[in-house]
Amino acid sequence: MAKAQLTPKFIRDVACPPGKRRIDVFDVDLSGFLLEVRESGGKTYHVRYRNPRGVVKQIKVGSAKVLKVEEARKQAQKILAQVSLGVDPGEEKAALKAVPTFAEFAADRYMPFVKGYKRSWKSDESYLRHHVLPAFGKKYLDEINKHDVIAFHHGMRAKGYALGTCNRCLILMRYAMNLAVRWEIPGVTANPTKDVPLFENPNMKERFLSQEEVQTLYEAVCRSYNPMLRYIVPMLILTGARKREVLDAKWEDFDLAARQWRIPVTKAGKPRYVPLSTGALHLLASIPRREGCPWAFANPKTGKPYLSFFYSWDTARTQAGLADVRIHDLRHSFASFLVNAGRSLYEVQKILGHTQVKTTQRYAHLSQGTLIDAADEVAKAVPLLIAAE
Repeated sequence: MAKAQLTPKFIRDVACPPGKRRIDVFDVDLSGFLLEVRESGGKTYHVRYRNPRGVVKQIKVGSAKVLKVEEARKQAQKILAQVSLGVDPGEEKAALKAVPTFAEFAADRYMPFVKGYKRSWKSDESYLRHHVLPAFGKKYLDEINKHDVIAFHHGMRAKGYALGTCNRCLILMRYAMNLAVRWEIPGVTANPTKDVPLFENPNMKERFLSQEEVQTLYEAVCRSYNPMLRYIVPMLILTGARKREVLDAKWEDFDLAARQWRIPVTKAGKPRYVPLSTGALHLLASIPRREGCPWAFANPKTGKPYLSFFYSWDTARTQAGLADVRIHDLRHSFASFLVNAGRSLYEVQKILGHTQVKTTQRYAHLSQGTLIDAADEVAKAVPLLIAAE
């Protein structure tokens, strides 16, 4: 083991002996501080130490072309001081190297995970590619802070993006960072998106059908040239299911005796169970079955689920005078009917398959009549007499 006093002159003149690829020259003034001299002429400062477990480790301080020897010695002293206090600087450095960038995390962990269960994973991929990664892709996960997230969220709005687009990007980031925390990704101890509020969207369209409108719509779909529309639309109204859940339903998914519909693949990535009302049971019993066809709402021409039924739906809703009603509004209306009938938000949440009650509250529209009835309960409980003038 070569030793020498590492001085500027020595650093300049020392060379790797012929026949060797590299040599280490230890400083006689600072134990553990050394210079690596390579056959190529390159020279690098290192610190060699024994960590608290007795394992010998070596940390690179820097290139001799960049650092003067006294600068490198000071850095080495700082590292050795940490070692004397029982800290392993090598582990800290390794931990930092293990922290992925947001782009690496998205590609290696997040997207493979959501592709495994989420039907709308292509939307996530698009939001990442166009919005999130340009802002955070090169940042390491432990570098992203709440200020960065707020600046990104408000910056999107300042660029003219719709409120819904801005919020969708924030929701995606929040979910991704929650997964990083749950999976104990190195460097991530907290979610930087926590408590960053979504933009309130006053223009968010909420449409709820009345009982009269439902009846008018039903009569229109029964007149449709699409023979399955008279079953598909009522099933959406009677169960609050999503369009794709109904279209992909198989007969084997329905347990008529238990009055239960098992939806095997949902937006949340796990099966859910929908209770079947008497009306839903009657509807299922009225659907003509095709021998050998497993799909309950199959296209009669193909024997397979519909990819779309927009044109027949658009014709029916227009004829019913309900051109502004969307398919998803049938799900809204289902929740509205339940709440107006006095059912709890918890019950509505379970039937709709929402993971958070906050999502259910968006659907839980109360009619004016229900609100008046609720207010009248106070008058019944406290019968104050107001003298007529």
